[in-house]
Amino acid sequence: MVTILGNENSMLNQYIAEIRDVEIQKDSMRFRSNLYRIGEIFAYEISKKIEWDKKEITTQLGEAIVPVLKEYPVLATILRAGLPLHQGMLNFFDKSENAFVSAYRKHHKDGSFDIKIEYCSSPSLENRLLILSDPMLATGYSMHLTYKELIKKGKPSHTHIVAVIASSQGVEYIKKYFSSSNISLWVGAVDDELTAQAYIVPGLGDAGDLAYGKKL
Repeated sequence: MVTILGNENSMLNQYIAEIRDVEIQKDSMRFRSNLYRIGEIFAYEISKKIEWDKKEITTQLGEAIVPVLKEYPVLATILRAGLPLHQGMLNFFDKSENAFVSAYRKHHKDGSFDIKIEYCSSPSLENRLLILSDPMLATGYSMHLTYKELIKKGKPSHTHIVAVIASSQGVEYIKKYFSSSNISLWVGAVDDELTAQAYIVPGLGDAGDLAYGKKL
């Protein structure tokens, strides 16, 4: 299942417009803040699709029956670009356990690159609800490798994959290689073009650099 939240008018589109804007991008704190808020919106929307229980709550004046989460999801992201988006969801799912995967592009002189994974920190994922997020979904390959690394910690009961901006090719890749019914894809916007260097156009640039500064 693919859900494109940006297809409906909401404040999500305002925040996506700001993280794309080359002038607003000059303020890295605002860039991070917008990703926090986008993460909170995704968390809110995903929360509508997960299981809830009824619980009796004692108030000062009596008893109230209210819905509460049956299970908090494990929140996972790819270092370092995914951290602000992840934090936004953690603000919302504030009792969640967390997982982090270090994945990066190792570029070669001919312009090609490989995806390298060096580190994974995760609780057990066996039969757990998982939300795996990264701001950009370009080819979909790094998301695929990250998921394969995570499921070494156990097979989730359901996985929600979140990307703020995706390429149409990345969406098709996820649909092809994650065809299982226990995978859902959530994106904010889909761009049609992907360059030979696997950058999304118009996209927004390098989310990690914009959030935390350029790397060597």
